[in-house]
Amino acid sequence: MKTQVNLKIDSHIKKNAQKRAKELGLSLSAVVNATLSQFARTGELELSVTPRMTSSLERVIQEARVEYEAGKSAGPFTGDELINRLKSL
Repeated sequence: MKTQVNLKIDSHIKKNAQKRAKELGLSLSAVVNATLSQFARTGELELSVTPRMTSSLERVIQEARVEYEAGKSAGPFTGDELINRLKSL
């Protein structure tokens, strides 16, 4: 069931937000709905547009770094070398 919410925001903020949403192929309503859904689900409010790694990605990168420094990993590869390496696995 959908409900309507009325918000008072500065017109320039609305215009800029609509522009950003359009660049992503979304409506402003979809952005607001997704933001509120995430907030309701997690209790967290993300206010930064700076990309942030998840803890699991940070862990994988750290494991890869340790393997590389210990000489346990192969690479770096050229594109063709990487394809051949993946095919051999």
